Amino acid sequence: MEDNFNKHLGSKLKLRRLALGLTQTKVAKAINVTFQQIQKYEKGTNGVSSMRLLQLSNYLKVPISYFFEDFSEYLINAEKIKEGHLSINYNFLLKVYSELSSDQKIKFTKSLDTVVNKVAKIG
Repeated sequence: MEDNFNKHLGSKLKLRRLALGLTQTKVAKAINVTFQQIQKYEKGTNGVSSMRLLQLSNYLKVPISYFFEDFSEYLINAEKIKEGHLSINYNFLLKVYSELSSDQKIKFTKSLDTVVNKVAKIG
């Protein structure tokens, strides 16, 4: 699956780069790699690290999710999430939450309230 995703991501990268009229060299300079590395990303030969993916999404002005769109595993998991079939590790969430400072917990709660309100307005 990893090779398949690398090819998918590479084709999305190339599609966006060409849509913006950018060369591999220009994209490479923007994220501090060689144009050969961009070639390898586009061919799916090399995987893209999370940091490079973030840099690419910023430079190409697309959300990170752009690179996952139309990828079968991503779509399957997205459907499972919508249907509520994806299990959630509540113990992990509880552990992470318990390690937050008081200020972080307040900010988290406010963010969560904002999301809940937006979802309520949509639904």
